[in-house]
Amino acid sequence: MIQNKYKILIVEDEANIRNLVATVLDTAGYQTILADCCSDGETMFVSHIPDLVILDLGLPDRDGMTLLDIIRKNSLCPVIVLSARTDESDKIEALDRGANDYVTKPFGSGELLARVRAALRNNRHSAEEGRLPGGKFRLRDMEIDYDARLVFIKGAVIRLTQTEYNIVALLSENCGKMMTYAAIIKAIWGESARESTIKKLQVNMANIRRKFGDKPGEANYIANELGVGYRLNQL
Repeated sequence: MIQNKYKILIVEDEANIRNLVATVLDTAGYQTILADCCSDGETMFVSHIPDLVILDLGLPDRDGMTLLDIIRKNSLCPVIVLSARTDESDKIEALDRGANDYVTKPFGSGELLARVRAALRNNRHSAEEGRLPGGKFRLRDMEIDYDARLVFIKGAVIRLTQTEYNIVALLSENCGKMMTYAAIIKAIWGESARESTIKKLQVNMANIRRKFGDKPGEANYIANELGVGYRLNQL
């Protein structure tokens, strides 16, 4: 059980889902705060200062994206969108507007808890997640030496191109967060990059994952949500 309870704000208008999520989180040792609309969610966020927000998009008074924008104006509090909207465009918009993760309904309680743990870890060490003295990052068997621009797995150097290294470093700085194609492309190739750069990103990412030894269907270092983006896996 969690000793110092994290406060999690659940903003969901469907009572059965709201209560289910609250029960799952309460049982896992979290403290839950409940709201059933955007305005109540905003009030609860300001008054309780939660450690994480689970946010539905289809709220009765305003779209949940509005609350996401309000939170992102003044806070880096992690936000997990929990929505019935399954279109890639909705996921991409939410992630680009600052959501840390996007879970579609129906969902498994185990998956939701894993996403919550990852988001809280990422936020708790947002400035130096996994970092060691001397500008290094460590995740399981992988280590990144930022000063030397080198990546090691199980102590062996992984030979990356400059672009491949830049992508891995970017993902490590946002470890646990789903990065959209657009966000990665903007950071690596700049504002003027064209739509065709997505193919270039996919080729680079395929090479990185092959060099890392990532295999389909396994708990890999880099997770891909087709049509949306990539994340460096903390799970």
